[in-house]
Amino acid sequence: MSQLVRSDTSIGANYGDADEAGSSKEFRYRISLCQRESRETKHWLRMLVAAFPNVREPAPGFWKEADELTRIFASIYRSSNKPS
Repeated sequence: MSQLVRSDTSIGANYGDADEAGSSKEFRYRISLCQRESRETKHWLRMLVAAFPNVREPAPGFWKEADELTRIFASIYRSSNKPS
């Protein structure tokens, strides 16, 4: 459970760091961390449901949100590499 909390809260922290990045290289790195942490959050949600079936009902909504964030960060990462 603590791994889930760490990966989930890390998304917001890294997004804040990306927003304040001093270079495009740092921005891309921070966004890639956001994407990685949102994927990890999905993993921990699957593990949580496997270990504690009583959380099966609310978990899909959280998983969907993490999946949407993963896709958003992937899109931001891809578009940040395009020349202006």
